Formats: sequence, C-alpha cells, structure tokens
Amino acid sequence: MASKQTVRDLHWALQALQSENTNLHSISFHHFQPTSSCFQETENSLHINISTDTTSLSCFSPLLTALSSSQKTHKSLKILEFHRVEWDPPQLRSLCAALSNNPNIKQVMFQRNVFGVDGLSELSEMLKRNAGLKEVIFSESRIGSVGAGLLASALKRNESLEELQIWDDAIGSRGAEELSKMIEVNSTLRLLIILDSHTITATPLISAVLARNRAMEVHVWSGENRDKSSKVVEFAPEKNALRIYRLDTSGSQRVACALGWNSTVRTLDMSGVRLKSTWAKEFRTVLEQNGNLKHVKLSKTCLKDKGVVYVAAGLFKNGGLESLQLDGNWFGGVGIEHLLCPLSRFSQLQNQANSTLKSVTFGGGKTKIGRDGIMAILQMLGTNQSLLHLGIYDDESLRSDDFIRIFKSLERNATLRYFSLKGCKGVQGELLLQTIMDTLQVNPWIEGIDLSRTPLQNAGKTDSIYQKLGQNGKMEMEMDLLEDMPQTVPKSCRVFVCGQEFAGKTTICNSISQNFSSFKLPYMDQIRTLVNPVEQAVRTEGIKINTLHDDDTKISIWDLAGQHEFYAFHDLMFPGHGSPSFFLIISSLFRKPDNREQKSPSEIEEDLVYWLRFIVSNSRKAQTQSQAMLPNVTVVLTHFDKISQSSENLQLTVSLIQRLRERFDGFVEFYPTVFTVDARSSGSVSKLTHHVRKTSKTILQRVPRVYEICNDLIRILSDWRSENHNKPALKWREFCELCQVKVPALRIRSRHNDMDKVAMRRRAVANSLHHTGEVIFFEELGFLILDCEWFCGEVLGRLTKLEVRKQSSAEKNGFLSRKELEKILRGSLQSRVPGIGSKVFENLEAGDLVRMMLKLELCYEQDPGNPDSLLLIPAILEEGRGRSQRWQLSAPYCVYAGRHLECDDSSHMFLTPGFFPRLQVHLHNKIMGSNNQHAATYSLEKYLISITINGIYVRVELGGQLGYYIDVLACSTKNMTETLRLFQQLIIPTIQGLCHGVTLTESVLRSECIRNLTPPRFRKTQFVSLQQLKQALLTVPADSMYDYQHTWSSVSDGNRPILPSGFDFARDLLSDEDFREVLHRRYHDLYHLAAELAVPLENTHDPPAEDEPDSTVEPSVAGIAKGVEAVLQRLKIIQQEIKDLKQEIQGLRYYEHRLLIELHRKVNYMMNYSVQLEERKVPNMFYFVQTENYSRKLVTNIISGMTALRLHMLCEFRREMHVVEDQMGCEMMQVDNTTVRCLVPYMNKFMKLLTFALKIGAHFVAGMGEMIPDLSREVAHLVDSSVMYGGAAAMGAGALGVAAIGQMGGSRYRSQNRMLGGERSRNVQQDLRTAQQWLVDFLKDRRCSTGREIAEKFGLWRVQYRDDGQIAWICRRHREIRASEIIEVPV
Repeated sequence: MASKQTVRDLHWALQALQSENTNLHSISFHHFQPTSSCFQETENSLHINISTDTTSLSCFSPLLTALSSSQKTHKSLKILEFHRVEWDPPQLRSLCAALSNNPNIKQVMFQRNVFGVDGLSELSEMLKRNAGLKEVIFSESRIGSVGAGLLASALKRNESLEELQIWDDAIGSRGAEELSKMIEVNSTLRLLIILDSHTITATPLISAVLARNRAMEVHVWSGENRDKSSKVVEFAPEKNALRIYRLDTSGSQRVACALGWNSTVRTLDMSGVRLKSTWAKEFRTVLEQNGNLKHVKLSKTCLKDKGVVYVAAGLFKNGGLESLQLDGNWFGGVGIEHLLCPLSRFSQLQNQANSTLKSVTFGGGKTKIGRDGIMAILQMLGTNQSLLHLGIYDDESLRSDDFIRIFKSLERNATLRYFSLKGCKGVQGELLLQTIMDTLQVNPWIEGIDLSRTPLQNAGKTDSIYQKLGQNGKMEMEMDLLEDMPQTVPKSCRVFVCGQEFAGKTTICNSISQNFSSFKLPYMDQIRTLVNPVEQAVRTEGIKINTLHDDDTKISIWDLAGQHEFYAFHDLMFPGHGSPSFFLIISSLFRKPDNREQKSPSEIEEDLVYWLRFIVSNSRKAQTQSQAMLPNVTVVLTHFDKISQSSENLQLTVSLIQRLRERFDGFVEFYPTVFTVDARSSGSVSKLTHHVRKTSKTILQRVPRVYEICNDLIRILSDWRSENHNKPALKWREFCELCQVKVPALRIRSRHNDMDKVAMRRRAVANSLHHTGEVIFFEELGFLILDCEWFCGEVLGRLTKLEVRKQSSAEKNGFLSRKELEKILRGSLQSRVPGIGSKVFENLEAGDLVRMMLKLELCYEQDPGNPDSLLLIPAILEEGRGRSQRWQLSAPYCVYAGRHLECDDSSHMFLTPGFFPRLQVHLHNKIMGSNNQHAATYSLEKYLISITINGIYVRVELGGQLGYYIDVLACSTKNMTETLRLFQQLIIPTIQGLCHGVTLTESVLRSECIRNLTPPRFRKTQFVSLQQLKQALLTVPADSMYDYQHTWSSVSDGNRPILPSGFDFARDLLSDEDFREVLHRRYHDLYHLAAELAVPLENTHDPPAEDEPDSTVEPSVAGIAKGVEAVLQRLKIIQQEIKDLKQEIQGLRYYEHRLLIELHRKVNYMMNYSVQLEERKVPNMFYFVQTENYSRKLVTNIISGMTALRLHMLCEFRREMHVVEDQMGCEMMQVDNTTVRCLVPYMNKFMKLLTFALKIGAHFVAGMGEMIPDLSREVAHLVDSSVMYGGAAAMGAGALGVAAIGQMGGSRYRSQNRMLGGERSRNVQQDLRTAQQWLVDFLKDRRCSTGREIAEKFGLWRVQYRDDGQIAWICRRHREIRASEIIEVPV
C-alpha cells in the first residue's frame, strides 16, 4: 500500500494532527513495524507505522497528546485503531484524555495490545466517565478474567456504549460471570460478541441476557479447537430467535431456568445439543410459565421417554407454543403417548388441554413408535381440533397397515393442513395409495402431503396424490345440492298422547306397544295387563317415548306429562309445520283411577277444550306459511269398563264431543270416531292400535316430502350410537364429520368452497330431522340429541321441576347465580335413581344445561352478555294473587291507563302456558337493554310483571282461567299520551311479538278499575275495543267528538256492589296520537268524498301533522308556591292542547258542513231527476237485506244466484230520509241475470252514498235524520268495507257526483267536460231509469203496485210538497208532523 501512497515521516503526521486543515475520520496506529512512516489510505483516514527504535517510540506519546489538543480533529475523528501496542501508564493517560476530550470518537479497537493491570484499570476508569464511545473491540489482547471484570465494572456505570467485542481471549468462567452481572445492570449494550477458548463462558452471558429480557444481540464462539472456531450461542433480538449449538448439561439447565419468565425469545432452537431428562424437567416449568415462546426445535437432542414426558407435561398448561420439533430423538411409544395426550380428547365433555400448538414433528431411526404410539396418534387425529402440521420423519418402526389406519383417521379431521412422512420406510403399497386417495376424496382440508424419500415416491406412484391435492385446492362450481337431491315420503311419524294427569296415557301407550309386538302370545289379547299399584302412584315426568316399527314405518309415541307444572314444557316439543304427527287426546271418565266418582260432561269438555285449544294455538304458531294441513286429532275415553253403556253421562259426553267437532271444524281435523277403551286391556286397545297404524301411514303420505338423505342419516346416526356406546348427544362438529365422511351430498369437496353454504345445507338437514322427531337439534348450542326420550324425560323433565327453594339460600325474587344453579342441577339430576345423573353428565356438562335452559327460556340472564350475571328461573316464582294489591304511588294528579289484550279467537286459541314465562324473559331484556334501563326497576311474580320506568308504574297481569288475556295497567305521574306511548312503543309490541299465529285484540280498560286495582274477575265487562271506540268517534258529528263519553255498566258480587255505573270521556281514554289518528281518518274520508262530489279543494284544510311530544312540568313538593306555579303551568299546557284540538275539530266541522250541502243537493237530484217517470207511482230509494242465521245483513252488491233477499224502501222526506221501523218489505226468492244487469249500477252508487254518509256522521246532522243508525244495525261492517275504495267505487264514476260535475267543478271542469258531461248525465239517468223500471215491474209481479198495497208492505204514502210540487213517498210519522208542508196524492 505504501508504494501507492505518499509516504511521509512521523513529524508530518504530528503536524497533520495539529493542523486544522485536515479532516480525518479514522486513524490507525501499528507498532513493531520495520520502519516508521505514515500515509493517508483515503482522504479521511491516516495510517501510522511506528518501528521499534527508541526515536520512533518516543513520537507515539506526542501523537496521542495531539489527539487530545486539536479542536479540528475533535470534530471529525470517529475511529481509533491500535495494533500491537504495548501500553505504559503515561500513554494510556494520554489516550484516556483524548477519548474524554473528544466525544465524537465512537469506536476504539485494540488488536494484540498489551495492557497491564494498571493500564486496564486506567482504561476502565475512562469508560466509566466516557459518554461518547459506542463500540470497543479487544482482539487477542489477553485481558483475561481480570480485564473482563474491570470492563464489567466500568460498563455497569457507562450508559453510552452499545457494542462490546472480545475476540480470541480467555476470559474464563470468572470473567463471564462478571460480564453477566454487568448485563443485569446495563440496559444500553446492544451487541456482545465473545470468542473464547472455553464454551463455558456462554452460559452465564446468555442466561443473564434472557433473565433480564435484554434486547441485546449475543454471539459466543468457542476456540477450543485452534484450527477451527465454532459458534456456541446466538441470540438475534430482531428475530426473537435463540440458537444454541453447544452447551453442557448444567449450562442447558441454567439457560432453561432463565427462559421461565423471558419475553424476548419467540424461537428456541437447540437442535444437536445433547439434552437429558434433568433439562427437560426444567423446560417443563418454562412451558408452564412462558407464554411468549412460539417455536421450539429440539431435533436430535437424544431425548428419551422420560424427557419427553416432562415436555408433554408442560404442554398441558402452556398457552403460547405453536410448533414443536422432536424428530431424531430416542424416545418410543410411551413418549409419543404422553406427547400427544394434551392434544387429544378422551371424552365428549373433555376440552382439549392444549389448543395453541399448531405443528408437531417426531420420528427418526431411533424412535420406536410401537403399538402405544400408533394408538396415541389415531386418538389425537380423531379428536384434535387445532393441529395444522404433523410430521413423522425417517421412521422405520411403522408398517404400511399402520399408515393406512392413520390416513383413515384423517377422514374425520378437518383441521390438519400439512402431513409429512418423509423418509418413512413403511409408506408403500397399492392399498396405502388407495387409502390416501380415498381420504383426499373425503377430506379437502389437507393442503400438502410430503412423501419425499419414501418407497411410494421412489416407485413413482405419488403423482396421483399430488394431482388430487391440486384439485382440492381449486374452486369448484357451486351447486344447490338440496334442489338436486331426490325427495321421498318420510318414514317416521310421531303420535302425541295428550291428557290430564291420571287419564291413563302411560297405560294406553304400553298397551299399544304390546299390540305392536310381533312375538306376543295369542291369548294375551284378552288378558288385562294389571298395573302394579306402585306403578299407579308413580306418574310420568316430562315426556316418555315408545318407539314402534310397522314394516318400514317408525312410529314414536310421545307421552306428554299431564301435571300442570309440565304444561310450559309442552310448548317446546310441539311439532313444527309439516311435521308428520297427530294427536291422541286422552280423557278419563272418572276423576281418579282409584275411585268410582265419575266425571261430569262439563269436566270432560274442559279437559278436551284445553288440549284442543293448545293444539290449535301451537299449530298456528308453527305454521309460518299458509295452512296446508290441519292437525289430526283423535279423542279417546278411558276407564270405559267401569260404566254401563246406558249411562246418561256417557250419552251426554258423546253429544258434547260432537259439538266440539263442529266448533273446531276448520281448525283441526277431527277423527269422527271416539274410542272408548279399557287402557289396561290389549284387546280393548286393539282398534285404537289399528287406527294409529293407518293414520300414521296416511299422515306420512300427506305431509311434505323429505330428502332421501334424511332417511340415510337416520341409519348413519343409529350406527354412530352403536359404535359410541349409545351416546345420547352428538356435538355439531361430530355431525359435520359424519356428513363429510358418510354423506357425499353434504360433503365439502374443495377447501375453497363456500363453507357457509355447505353448513347451511347441513343445518337444513338437521332441522328436517328435528321436525320429523328423529333428533332434537339446538343450533345455537351446537349439539344434536339422538335419544329424545332420555333428553325429554331425564333432562328437561327434571329441569322443569328444580327444587330450588330447598337447595338455595340466596334466592332473591327468582334470581340465582350461575354457579349456584349449576350446583342445583348436579344435585337434582343425580338425586333420584343411581346412575341416571352420571349418564347425563357423561354427555352434557352443567354449563351446557344452563345454556340449554337459557335457549329454551326456562331461565334468563339478568344482565345479558355478562358471564357473572344472575339468572332468573320463572318456574320458581311465587304467586301473589292472594295478597292485597295497591299502587306504590297514589296522588290526585296521577293518570291511570290500561289496555286489555285478548285472543281474537279465544274460543279456539289461548296463550299457551309457556307464553308468560317467555314474556317475562323478553320484556326484561327489552327494558334492561333500552336507553332507560338506568331509571327502570323490574320485579316478578308467577302471573305478574311489575315495572317502574321514568315515573310510570306498570303492571302486566296474566288473566283468565287458561291465561287467554293480558292486562297492562299503569299509574303514572306523566300525562296520558306519555304513559300510552310507553305501552305502544315497548310493552304491547313485545307481547304481540311473542304471539306467533295468535292475534290479540286491544281494548281500553275502565280507569276506575285501574285506580282501585279491581281483581281481574270483576273487570271482565269493563273494557271496550280500541277500534270500536275510535269508530264511535268517527260516526259522531265533528263538534261532538271532543266531549264523546263511553258509558260503563255496574259490577256486583252477588248483592255486594263492586263498581257503580259511570262514564269516561274518550279523550281521557285515548292518547293524543290516537285522537289525532281519528281526526286524520276523518279528514281522509272527507277528501275522498270531496273528490267524489267534485267539490273544489282550494279552501280545505290539510290533514294535521303529528305534533312533537309536549314537554310537561311535573308537580313539585319543594314548597307551596313552587307547587302551585308548577300546577298552573301544567294546566296552561293542557288548556292550550285542548284549545288546539278544538280548533282542529272546528275546522273539520266547517269542512263537513260544506260537503253535506253538496251531498243533500245530489241526493235530491238522484231522487227527483225525473218527476215524470211514471209520475213517481212507486218509491225511489230502495235497498236489499239478506236474512241468515236469525240476523239481517245489508246487501251491498248484487250477484246472480243470491237467495232469501227482502226488498225495503226508505222514507224519502227531504233532508230527513230514514229507515222505516217494522217495515214488512217484499221477498225476492232468487236473483237472476236480468236483475243483476238492472240493479248493479244503482247498488254501486247507492251504497257509496250510504258509506260516505256513515263515515262523516251525516246521519246525526241536519238533513238525514235516523237513516244510517237503523241501517247500520243490519251491517256494522259497512264502514270499513271495500265499498268505498273497492269495486263499487271503480265501477261507477259516482252517480251522486258525476251528474253535476260540469256545474260544480269550476271553469277547469267545465272545459274538460263540455263534450262528455251530457253523455255522463245521460248514463246516470239511464241507470236510474233502468233500476226504477225494474222496481215497477217487480212490484207489479208481487201485486204491490197500488198506493194501499205499498203502504201495507212498506209503510209509505205518496205526497206532494206544497212549495215546489215535487213528489215523495214518506212514512206515517212525517205524514202527521209535516202535514202543513205536504198534500197527499194517492195513486
């Protein structure tokens, strides 16, 4: 290099160091050189050679002094290097001064330097104070353990040094320990490199780094072999990887101890390090404590069974490790069995101990897997739900048959993605190849199989395997498998045996089972199977199921418990829509089986009606689509052998059953025959058994078809139970595995398929099995019940009868903690018969039962979503109806509101016993989940819900003997509108949302009943339909709406008066929204009438928009003055509301008046458009009434073929037309086509006139007298019929309005109708003339054409008005009181 550079002497170097013109970054000093010289290697680096002569050596000190004095050098110099320097104390002091004075020097390297102890001490003191150095390197400088100790003491205080390198030295274990103590204190050091002659130095260093969680890069080499150094330890914090190449046993143990609480190491690789069981014992603790370690590689570490057992023990508590490599070790089947144990499950109720480990590899030439090992592998693959990668490397112990078993077990594994068998000698043979292909056909989740270095690959037979793996990774065309699957008739039918307790249901089921038995003795048909007295005393709990087979038909008889405490449970098992099932209603002719007290017909009727209404109510709830098939019901009367056939009660019972058949016609399919049997006699029950057989086959032919796959699954599930010790429950994951393996139509064919669609198909099939009664499927809970009898009888039957009060001391209004409920469940399900409880808890945990109760709404969470929430069990609530009832608040300013919700068809349906507990659940969750929950309280009794929310006290009561209605009562400090708004927005929608298939009608309760909390039995008549009340408001004049009163009847209990008669204003019973709704409907009707009458709308009022809720001022008790002021302010607000409402009503009244004037004018036109028509020899205004079932109904439309009609006529006195009382009328036997052609236009227009008049209350205002009230007695449905907006309105343009439309519509109408007006007027006249001519002809045929005959049949006389000379037919009353205005002109 000197030959290429300008070589100068040392004096030039000294001048360069002292000069401010040089800009040096690096200076290197080299001692023991042949000659002294210096040169610049680069523009910024200076190389100085110093020879061994005294003169040259004397120049070294001035050079060091110059380093510390030159300011220019201080700013640019970064690196100092010293090679083969033998330091004396003055020189070191100069160096230390230079390093101290120049903070820009970052790196100092000493290569083959010689320090004395004093020199190292001086250097150590400098490092303690120095704040600029970042890197110090010692190479072959023989600092030893003493130097390492001095450096360690310095770095304990130094906070700037980041790199320390000690190469080719012998610091020994003592020096390493000193450095480890420094590491424990120093947190700034980032790189530590040690090359020592002994591997022992690595242990304390790396242990300290790990124990203190230092982010320090560490490299430790060993130079024991001088020819070649080898790495011992390497830690890369940026990769969080620790690689250990060589350590002795004690060193490995120490490192393991340091890893216990380490958080910086994610990957540990100790491959090739010889490890013993003592290390494995320490590593077990690491796995239990360290959750940050993700990857561990222990390949070829000579671990034996004992060591692997320790590792496996650590995996039980580990929650972070993801991969573990143990290939190349020396353990056998025992070690594998323990290793895979935390990754396996050995019971359906057991959770997998370790679910974070994703990859495991083991194997090797010295690994002997053996029989225990292969069984452990199969168990793990069959139950594991987390492992993604499994590797068995270089195995020589397993045979081809073992690998076949392994691949077959993979058919049910949906989690494993990669399986490696590289180097395994037993992977060979055509049978194994076919097994692998079959597995890949079933399991598309496997993405890779590594068969390198196996005989199968060496033979070139693995191409098809890799091809299939590629196909499984491709996207397949989605098909709707359910649409393509064939359907068939279902093969299983359920028979639900219903009835009260002691009706003989269980005995009948046993007798039917005997008749189905193919091996019964012939004479057994005539012998009674006497029931053991003990058996009579033990009643059925829950549901008992007998399964019978008739050829290929399966008949399941579900014996429902008759005790009242199980009624709510019956709702849960009711068959869904289209389910193949029918019902046997069993009723005993005697009250108790052990006495002769016969039931009365009314008692039997009560039994039958309950179950009929139960069936109808639940069937309506189940039928989400149109009613395609009615429930099939058969009535069976038991204990027939104890009475004579001539018994009067028996005959009355048969008659009442006939009446029930007629009553429930259209709701159930009633079998015409009533079976009377002795339930203990197989012979007596034989006809009933035949009926069950035939009806089952008929039902199966009528219900919707099911997929053939359902019948296949029934067999598959049966086989699964046989293979799994008759387990009654199947987890959803296991069901999916069965579908994947056994059912090609429900198989996932590619891992890129839409999994949600396949899961949807599987759920659809499971639901189909549920509807047919083969399984009980709870989708949210994730399991299928295969043994329905076990579940209904031993599980749910016990759940509905929990003896909570005896076992719980913490009961608070029905609320229990989850742990306490689980304890009660364990005690209740294990307390009766030994062995039953254990069977339950072999398949379901107590937590599963709690979740099931939540799902079935047998209990619910007080705080949904909170795992520590208290649970409410409605079944344990006490009944409080015997206690005195009163409101918590009672003040003169309180508002009382109430609504009565009743089944619209209470004679056929009711709210089933399971309804009110569900309401308690849902209403609680609604209120506690709303924005007002902070101001709400919620308490329960068995038939009562009490709620307080924002000053409104609410009671929701279940009423009626069978609970067919609900009363919602409120006492409120708010106004009526705010109180009813809570009803309409929260409480009533929640109630109606649970009434699937049952319609509830809403009525208004009398306020006095609410104020006094009158018992439910006395308020049966104290409510009025909400729609009826609104309709009453619609049919009164506008100026009477605000003061409309509803009258209440009195109530008494015998001779004791309970409630006097009285009245309430409608405005006090309705909210502002309800009242304004009535006004809006009134305006709506008036708009239509105005359009029909062609009245200009420019001066009409727009329908009022809904106002915002008025802010109210609550009365205060802070002082008399303040209280009076608050009350006055409230009265002002109410007064303003009343004023606004009255103004609105006044505007409505003005609008009605304008329309009525036009209405009268056009009625007169219709009546008198042609005075010359037969000189009005017959009345003009007629209508028809049809008599049906002793009631009269107004005929609004004429169709051919109608019979039993009577023609009536109105009194036509102007502006006072009305129905004539006691009018005989004229009978018309049948309507023919000619009559239809003549009368349809007239009927359409006349009915429209009546509808308009009734809608606007025209019958109460001047001009129309008493016509509509009398007419409405005959057709109450006319008001809301389709006459106004339906076919009648569409067929005619409106006879009342069209005739004069050109005269009243203004210029806009005149211009449009100038040409059409005459034609329309002629059409109207022609229609009326045709109807009038028909009437004349009809009356002549009935010999009623003279005035005397018309007076006899219709009570009408022909008169002429004195003022205008027009003709009219009027009644007797008008003829007498209006005699001065008329002249009688008889025909």
